[in-house]
Amino acid sequence: MRTIKTTLTGLLLSFVFAVQAQVKDLPALGTSAIVGKANGVAVEVKVMGPSGQETPLQIACVFEYTEGDITNPPALPANLNGMLHLDESLHGIITELRKSGKFTGHAFETILITPPPGTVKAKQVLLIGLGDRNKFNADVMYTIGAIGMREALRLGVTSYSHASDIKDAGIDSNTKEVAENVVKGALDAYNTQIHLKEKKMSAFKPVVKLTLLSGPAFYAPSSEAIKEALAAYQK
Repeated sequence: MRTIKTTLTGLLLSFVFAVQAQVKDLPALGTSAIVGKANGVAVEVKVMGPSGQETPLQIACVFEYTEGDITNPPALPANLNGMLHLDESLHGIITELRKSGKFTGHAFETILITPPPGTVKAKQVLLIGLGDRNKFNADVMYTIGAIGMREALRLGVTSYSHASDIKDAGIDSNTKEVAENVVKGALDAYNTQIHLKEKKMSAFKPVVKLTLLSGPAFYAPSSEAIKEALAAYQK
């Protein structure tokens, strides 16, 4: 019996030490790096939640409302859930809008929020709908990325941040595919506006930086995926 207890204790301690080592190796809040550039747009990856990011425009993505979808499992725990922090910082307005149907979260639906002073650091928050959580496919993030860039250009900001918030809602998405599609959609939309500008059919302030926000565990795979995506724009 004592041998069994000793073995179990040893296994438990090994697990605890392994978890601590993994946490220690993860990047700290605020860690960031410019991973590449295309058509004058620097693309940054940053460990930060949308409520804490200082930016002219913060994009956050939400699914159609289901009860407790950002507070109960499989949603991420409160301490890791950027969408929950954003909603709480805005006094629950995101949940209120979705629950009441004033903003449904249908795919590609948008709504712009001007946060009151002292709530979040972003000057404006743009919510973009992801649709039915049970039908989510990473391919939709290409269009989400394009919508975000076009709205940034329409609003006249020179930089903006994007938070997909998919894992916050408990959806086991492919981190690399999501990050790559967001960046490709944004850059293709930007290239289209440049094309129109060259034909004197568009005028806009250049966007100089796009920041993709990430949780600590997804910082490395997001950075890797974006580097790969940007390679296609260097040819």
